[in-house]
Amino acid sequence: MVQIGYTMMTEQAGPRDLVDHLVGAERAGFDFSVVSDHYFPWLDSQGHAPYAWSVLGAAAQATQRIPLMTFVTCPTFRYHPAVVAQKAATMQLLSGGRFRLGLGSGENLNEHVIGAGWPSAEVRLEMFEEAVGIIRSLLAGGTLSHHGAHFDVDDARLWDLPDEPPPLGIAASGPRSCEIAGRYGDLLVAVAPDGGLVTSFAANGGEGKPCVGQVALSYDTDRDAAVARAHDQFRWATGGWEVNAELPGPAGFAAATRHTRPEDLTDTIPCGDDVDAVVEAVRAYADAGFTEVALVQIGGDRQVPFLDWAASELLPALREL
Repeated sequence: MVQIGYTMMTEQAGPRDLVDHLVGAERAGFDFSVVSDHYFPWLDSQGHAPYAWSVLGAAAQATQRIPLMTFVTCPTFRYHPAVVAQKAATMQLLSGGRFRLGLGSGENLNEHVIGAGWPSAEVRLEMFEEAVGIIRSLLAGGTLSHHGAHFDVDDARLWDLPDEPPPLGIAASGPRSCEIAGRYGDLLVAVAPDGGLVTSFAANGGEGKPCVGQVALSYDTDRDAAVARAHDQFRWATGGWEVNAELPGPAGFAAATRHTRPEDLTDTIPCGDDVDAVVEAVRAYADAGFTEVALVQIGGDRQVPFLDWAASELLPALREL
């Protein structure tokens, strides 16, 4: 059975609301949760970008059972990998072992803020692999000194370590990132129902490990309102990650999608209250070999009705997958 998760989308709600929504998601019966870790929203209309790690700390105390996960954190620019390791260890302790650390090579949208530039994808993946190795070493315990091509660590040690380190999820979108995911990851993270990613992950060491995907939807009893909301807040998703990783801010995403029409989204984003449409979107991931799928309800002000609908209609239907 595919596990169904809930996404705390930090780009579309403030920190207190995000925690309240997660409490509702736990009550509704979601199997796990993920949170985006951004400094900017993709579009101005989304309107938010609180600090994900503070939200996670509050969420760990406000909930009882639902697992937590970053989806995903970039450990190479805004955060040094030694600090990411410390944050992950602390979250595993605060949550009572419910935390998974999702990691990815990042987006210019969020990482440009420190003024370090935005190198080529090849360099970013080199940095990412080195950073993941540092994080794994520190979470394993002991003292680490490291002097690599991109990072230095001087006599670092995590003083508060959980009995079991948080599993590492590695985001992948191509062969090189799948190789890194297979070598270092305890699970695969992806945002496209691509069976090739699952196969490549397995071939590089990920055989039998969880694979986590994500499906965006716009629930509303008024389908026209749902389509309009998806266009207003989520049309950035039509660009693909080769483009989206490079754009530096909401203005760039607005310009890149200025010709995107509302009807251009409805083939990939279920809109309205059609349970079957969401089931089919999740089924695409299940058929590709994914074991978990996190749902994103578009619109920070539409989480409560979505959660009611999910509890009464959507989750029972998805349990049949």
